[in-house]
Amino acid sequence: MKRALALAGLAVCLDAAAQFKPEIHGTIRGKYEYQTEEGQGRFQVRNARFSITGKVVEAVAYKAEIDLSDEGNIKMLDAYTRISPWSTLDFTIGQMRVPFTIDAHRSPHQQYFANRSFIAKQVGNVRDVGATLGYTFNVGFPLKLEAGVFNGSGLTEQKDFWTDNINYSAKAQLFLPRGFNVTLSVQKIKPEHVGIMMYDAGAYYHGGGWHVEAEYLYKHYADNAFGAVHSIDGFVNYDIKVGGKKPFVKKVSPLVRYDYMSDHSDGTANEHGLLYTTDYRRQRITGGVTLSLSTPFVSDIRLNYEKYFYREGAIAKPSERDKIVLEVMTRF
Repeated sequence: MKRALALAGLAVCLDAAAQFKPEIHGTIRGKYEYQTEEGQGRFQVRNARFSITGKVVEAVAYKAEIDLSDEGNIKMLDAYTRISPWSTLDFTIGQMRVPFTIDAHRSPHQQYFANRSFIAKQVGNVRDVGATLGYTFNVGFPLKLEAGVFNGSGLTEQKDFWTDNINYSAKAQLFLPRGFNVTLSVQKIKPEHVGIMMYDAGAYYHGGGWHVEAEYLYKHYADNAFGAVHSIDGFVNYDIKVGGKKPFVKKVSPLVRYDYMSDHSDGTANEHGLLYTTDYRRQRITGGVTLSLSTPFVSDIRLNYEKYFYREGAIAKPSERDKIVLEVMTRF
């Protein structure tokens, strides 16, 4: 009898362990870029990202993610615990990307283009340490609300960081019928001594092979410390499935994007205590094609051409110029 009970107990433990087995994922992005005006090129490992996710019990999940090569630097990205007392309610505490915008919230393997939009890279890209609350309910269609408070210290200045300032972010996603989505979000940050408010509105349609998306972000600096920033991102992607029994390429996706940003400051001050332009006003048109390979992993070959249009007097950064980009992304 004792032996039978012991075997039964072991079976229960093994079943529970199998049910909450951690999952390991990774994203590798290698690319070659050629700047057409300068006649110079480079190879780069844009991401070598690894994550572990799982549950310790049904209502408690976790995630830890590190990038071994974020443009050559090692960065700890996500490190949080998520408690879900009900299927519609989530409480998350730790280090994470804040709930804000559509495009800035995409992981590298979910991006449509080899390089991120201005909204996702310069204007609205924020990761921080804090806590969020998320609630999903139905009002004739699914509606997801998220809100959180954050240190404002970023990812590396946590140990001796104390503040009487609260940064916050809130996001509402409306999952409308027939593949339509509307996302509205607001965020307040204070990188140094100037508070910054950001407001974002975006929408997309996904269906019938099409993905059509547009997003607008407005960034306002307290006490007129810097001129308000406007940024726009819009793109169209169309998936063409490839027939055959064992095609090397599963689908071909031509796509085109337009994005714009006015003169932008990241909120850091110069030696005189004043905000300055860290990114000059520019427009960009990106066109290209994505080849999705038929492999056991998610693997894309992205070929893009980026054409920049700077305002008069602007200084282009070394990596923000006309270029051809060939990228291979693998997600496992």
